[in-house]
Amino acid sequence: MSGHTEAEIKKHVRTYIAVFAALAALTVITVAISYLHLSFGPALALALAVASVKAGLVALFFMHLITEKKAILWLLGFTVFFFIVLLTIPPLFHH
Repeated sequence: MSGHTEAEIKKHVRTYIAVFAALAALTVITVAISYLHLSFGPALALALAVASVKAGLVALFFMHLITEKKAILWLLGFTVFFFIVLLTIPPLFHH
C-alpha cells in the first residue's frame, strides 16, 4: 500500500476536482473574452493573463510543483545567476 489514509485521498480528490472546475471556468472566460470585441492589444493581454493562471494551476497541482518550493527557488536562482552572467560577458570582450 502507499500509506495514504482514506481521508487524505478524499482531500486530494477534492483538490483535483476544484482545480478542474477552476480550469473549466477559466476556459469559459477565455471564450467569453473572444466575444468582447476588444482591440488586439487588450484582448491579447487578457487572454495571456487567463492562460498564465491556467498554466500555473496545472503546474502547481497536476505536476505537484506546489510542494517543491525549495527546489524551484534554487533552480530559479541558478537560472537568474547564469542569465546575468551571460548578459555581462559579451560587453567585457567587445572592443
